Amino acid sequence: MGQVNGFGGFFFRANDPEKLAAWYAEHLGITGPGTWRPDEGVAVFAPFAADTDYFGDPSRQWMLNFRVSDLAGLIADLQAKGIAVTTKAEWDSEIGRFARIHDPEGNPIELWEPAQT
Repeated sequence: MGQVNGFGGFFFRANDPEKLAAWYAEHLGITGPGTWRPDEGVAVFAPFAADTDYFGDPSRQWMLNFRVSDLAGLIADLQAKGIAVTTKAEWDSEIGRFARIHDPEGNPIELWEPAQT
């Protein structure tokens, strides 16, 4: 039997797709639309309860989570560009450190620096 062996893409609606794609390229280094080849590493697939407050805004049905290196450096870069970054000590754990931002259309993005193993 065949099985899924990787994450193939993430597709979503946007009010201004070209502007949003440019924002992701400028601030997070994700080029698109088109193919993006992320570094190998663990990915999490986790449905949450419908009433979770983990995503912040209860009207949001999803949240992107990106693995990053040098979370502190990325936070500094984003803040220097005027992007609000939220961190909370309780988000950090043995699996790594986390921060949150929102793209220009209000979509939540979690930045995750995995713990060194």
